[in-house]
Formats: sequence, structure tokens, C-alpha cells
Amino acid sequence: MGKFIDKLKFNFNLVGINLFILKSSVKGLPLYLREYKQLKAQKGTNTDFKLKKSFPKLADRFDKSGTMSGHYFHQDLYVARRIFEKNPANHIDIGSRTDGFVAHLAVFRSVEIVDIRHQVSKTKNITFRQADLMQLPADMKSAYNSVSSLHAIEHFGLGRYGDPIDYSGHLKAIRNITEMLQPDGVFYFSVPIGPQRIDFNAHRVFSIEYLMRLFSEQFELIRFSYVDDLGDFHENTALTPENTSNNMGCTYGCGIFEWKKRKLS
Repeated sequence: MGKFIDKLKFNFNLVGINLFILKSSVKGLPLYLREYKQLKAQKGTNTDFKLKKSFPKLADRFDKSGTMSGHYFHQDLYVARRIFEKNPANHIDIGSRTDGFVAHLAVFRSVEIVDIRHQVSKTKNITFRQADLMQLPADMKSAYNSVSSLHAIEHFGLGRYGDPIDYSGHLKAIRNITEMLQPDGVFYFSVPIGPQRIDFNAHRVFSIEYLMRLFSEQFELIRFSYVDDLGDFHENTALTPENTSNNMGCTYGCGIFEWKKRKLS
């Protein structure tokens, strides 16, 4: 029954219907009407505020008091803290969430951000550049000693954000980011982890073994942390052969890798 409900929620979400909001709104409507009448009676003849029945928010009372779990919450705070501690000379971000991770960085430092989509908003400490990182601009080569890309590389080449379809899009992005980094530069990188697959056109999910093979030649792993399937954070976790092979027990977790680019021999 649980799997059926999860599948039902998934299918409704595909067409923009959130079953939690729908159910909670139906439950909240009588309360909204009753409390409107209550507030109107309290207002009486007072004219300080006009009272309009035009902005019902029916589901919020049944939700949690904000989100303090999950992939984005934990990765954004953790990697921002690591960059604060490292204090690199320059830092560029590729495709991470601007209203989470990038905003955290902008509190204490300047940051350049790159995305394939356009951006018109401007704010202090954030410089935007529109580019497709599957094709590296020449002026970005060896230009940075600190790069981040959180929950972004898994989308490259799947068309979700208007990018061209490219089965090897993630490989091109990682290769180009490697070229962007100076020797001893640090790459903060997160992607979904679990049994390796493409959930088209949402994202790729990577096995840890695959990622270790992909990065091992040109990078040294400094730290690994992850968010499990329940949304809980595990910081600086050892990668043993057992937990590497089973992807930390995750089906759709979030692996957070801190890589240092090897010096040229």
C-alpha cells in the first residue's frame, strides 16, 4: 500500500498536483472560513486595516515549521562552512542553488556563479556568467583555486534546463571543471548517490564506485559526507569497501565530495 501511495503522489506531481497540499487545503477550508468570521467580528468598526478574503493559505498549519533536513539543506550549509574555513583566493560555482548555497557564500565573500540559464537579478557579492560548461570558455582554464557544483552535474545533457541532449554531458562538465582548477585547487561536488541510473529527464544517480574511478586519476579525496534516504546528514564518513559498494545504503542519497586536484608530475 505504501508503494502505491508513493507512486500515486509521484504521478500527480508530474502534472503539478501536490496531494499533501490538496488534502490539507480541503481540511483547512472550514477552519479558514470560521476564523475569517472570527477575525471580522473582532475587527468590528475599526478602520486601521481593510479585511479582504482574497489570499487563503489553507495547508500551512498542517506542515512542518520549515525544512531542516534533506539534500539541499545539509549540503548548502556544510559546503558553505567548509569554504568559510578554507577562505580561498577566488571561488566559482557551477549551477548550484542560488537561494541556498550561493546565498550562504555571499554573506561572507564574493562568488562568481555560472549557469546555462539566464539571470537578471543582481546582488552584492554575486557575479553571474551565462555559459554551458559542457563547452569550456578559454578564459576559465586554470583560473580558479576553488570550485563548487552542488546537485547540478547530474542534470548536464538531459535537457531539463534547456541544455542539449548529451549522454556524456556529466563527463564533459567534470573534465572542464578539472581544467578550470589550478593544481592543489579544491572541488566541492555533490550528486545523487545510489544504484546507478538515469531517471529521465530529472537527473542521473551515481554509484560511489563509479565516481571514485572517475576522479581518482586527477584528484585526491579530502573528505566525503552524505545525506541518507531519510534526509539525515553524515559528516566526514570513511569510505570502506563495504559502504562504497552499497552506496551507503542509499537508493537516492546525496554524496558530498571534497576533491583536491593533483599537482602535475
